[in-house]
Amino acid sequence: MQSYSFLGSWFEYLNKDCDYSSWSQYLIKKLKQRGARLKGVDIGCGNGYFTRALYRAGYDVAGIDISPAMLNVAARKAAEEGTPCEFLLGDITKLKLTGKVDFAVAVNDCLNYVPPSKLKSTFVRVYSCLNRGGVFHFDISSEYKIRYILADNMFGEDVDDISYMWFNTPEEDGVTMDLTFFVRGADGRYDRFCENHRQYAHSEESVISALKAAGFSDISTEGHLGSDDKSQRINFTASKL
Repeated sequence: MQSYSFLGSWFEYLNKDCDYSSWSQYLIKKLKQRGARLKGVDIGCGNGYFTRALYRAGYDVAGIDISPAMLNVAARKAAEEGTPCEFLLGDITKLKLTGKVDFAVAVNDCLNYVPPSKLKSTFVRVYSCLNRGGVFHFDISSEYKIRYILADNMFGEDVDDISYMWFNTPEEDGVTMDLTFFVRGADGRYDRFCENHRQYAHSEESVISALKAAGFSDISTEGHLGSDDKSQRINFTASKL
């Protein structure tokens, strides 16, 4: 089954403990620190939490994701919350916009789905979509997290009407994730769904090198929400000068 074809409907719910509110405020702060103007895209937007938060903060932002299931949920949530954002089907490795934007964000592991061989060309795509002075902010799960926390490990959870098991197999360049979900229906019986994901391990140095090769400059890095700890998540902010 294609990645996020099922999980897309549950992603925001299953990740509700990651403090989306603080995360979105951190994202807005980074854009303001770089003086980003108002028009932008949220790449790998998922269920659209950050897209909606950026819209409420006054940004003219569109969400982009490779998963139709994710986008369906994003559009529904945006309508429910009165945040009429535009959501577009798209792949960051093939990114092409009808016009240039002032910023691009790609939050919560979007770049971990890009193979190392495509990292530079992906950054070139993003660079070409930005206006001069444009800002690109994104994060990755660190190489350490991929190789030593996720790989060769199993996770699971049993919450309300859904349970899941998540097995991670180490690969030379990352990890293969096999997820099995059990969802309770109205009649009390459970349906089973399976998905397979592939994430790649990128070193901080290789990402910076690819950004520079694509033309980006003024590159800065830090840990989650601006911390000094980059062991599990690394944030990158770069500019098109």
